[in-house]
Amino acid sequence: MKVVVIGGTGLIGSKLVAKLDEHGHEAVPAAPNTGVNTLTGEGLDEVLTGASVVIDVSNSPSFEDHAVMEFFRTSTTNLLKAETDAGVTHHVALSVVGTDRLQESGYFRAKQAQEELIKDSGIPYSIVHATQFFEFMKGIAESATDGDTVRLAPVRIRPVYSDDVAAIVGRTAVGTPVNGVVEVAGPDEFQLDELIRKGLAAKNDPRKVVPDAHAPYFGAELQETTLLPGPDAHIAETRFTDWLAQQH
Repeated sequence: MKVVVIGGTGLIGSKLVAKLDEHGHEAVPAAPNTGVNTLTGEGLDEVLTGASVVIDVSNSPSFEDHAVMEFFRTSTTNLLKAETDAGVTHHVALSVVGTDRLQESGYFRAKQAQEELIKDSGIPYSIVHATQFFEFMKGIAESATDGDTVRLAPVRIRPVYSDDVAAIVGRTAVGTPVNGVVEVAGPDEFQLDELIRKGLAAKNDPRKVVPDAHAPYFGAELQETTLLPGPDAHIAETRFTDWLAQQH
């Protein structure tokens, strides 16, 4: 089966390509550095020739409200049109648990717009909602830092390892389209402030993490369960503490 991975040279994309290749599929990484640009449409028709499945794990280079909306709307529209022309029979996209509950955030409004375009496209689809990756804890800390203080809402989160997400996305892609959402989360639940405190301590980072119920999360205020998946989520195996211990 030919599977085109949009964003196939990034963190998740490169893992996906490797996993699909291991299972005997023809996985083709597609990204600007391989000559495929979903924003301009460059290289799309060529790379999609003969493809059965397209997996979109691309991300906007800018998280500024207008830029991120423009990225997801334009790239998804171009991609879905090219897929229709090529006869692709399964579109898979990676999104985020809680996207529909985080609409104060420009980034998550853009992800919601992406999901709506996919649902309305007429192409059979599967959307994988993942909780935040272990690897993104650094970015969460950076976004919440003011001087030497990191302000984070003390809400519940189940972070997940990117390898485990790639495995679920790959499995979903070669299966029957669900025409809905599949969720994946990590095995352990933390408070967000506690999680970032552990991550910073492991790197001897001196910043102080302060719980603040009104601290924004990429522009959105969080409720207790905003970042948690539903009861039917796939629960991945890798524990945060085990992953953290290997990061030296």
